[in-house]
Amino acid sequence: MKIVTWNVNSVKARIPRVLEFLHTHRPDIVCLQETKTTADTFPRGAFMEAGYTAVDHSAGQWAGVAILAPHGTAITDVELGLPGAPLAEEARWIEATIGGIRVVSVYVINGRTLDDPMFAAKLTFLEAMAARVRALEGQPLVVAGDFNIAPADIDVYSPAAFAHSTHVTPDERGRLHAILEAGVVDAYRHLDPEGVHYTWWDYRGGDFHRGLGLRIDLALLSPDLAAALKTCGIDRDFRKGPKPSDHAPLILDIDR
Repeated sequence: MKIVTWNVNSVKARIPRVLEFLHTHRPDIVCLQETKTTADTFPRGAFMEAGYTAVDHSAGQWAGVAILAPHGTAITDVELGLPGAPLAEEARWIEATIGGIRVVSVYVINGRTLDDPMFAAKLTFLEAMAARVRALEGQPLVVAGDFNIAPADIDVYSPAAFAHSTHVTPDERGRLHAILEAGVVDAYRHLDPEGVHYTWWDYRGGDFHRGLGLRIDLALLSPDLAAALKTCGIDRDFRKGPKPSDHAPLILDIDR
């Protein structure tokens, strides 16, 4: 089973690349973030023509998440929104059951700056995530998306460059650790404990080509799925080309 998570930074702007990706990889489950559409303008028709059914949680020009599966694969028990999370109107969480797996696509609040109210909202959102993961314990689970957290200094091209900034603080990392302690495993680190690879690069200054990135897109797996994980990689090719997203897709292959 091939599972993908990708922050596409506007699904309408990126739809040619997303469709190309689906044709190239033929994933079994796709989690998208930052779709930036209304429910009425989400491109379900394009996905249908590509052989995929989509369920989405859309709120307009900001945020937005979705889950895709090939035609013939049932997507059931869809739930929109994260219980107890702030800014519910921003459409940052969707979950569904596919092939016996509870699948979550999540777009965590960025936080902006440490003194911005959005940073406190981000911490509360992460606490709500930990509570939800605990509630889902005992079933096959994938929580995948843009976490807007680099889990450790190895996941940042220059920790010094991010001193006193969001994405790397003990508050954020501590809450991510609490999510992991609730019963899930960081898929990438499960297979590659010391690898230095990134999923996001700023558009400015040629950061992608200079290797100045962060690993902030994560897939967290329940222990049973982690035990069946064969590969977990980042497809940098889809960070290239015309009008790329600033994120590259993370691809998991699970023996299931």
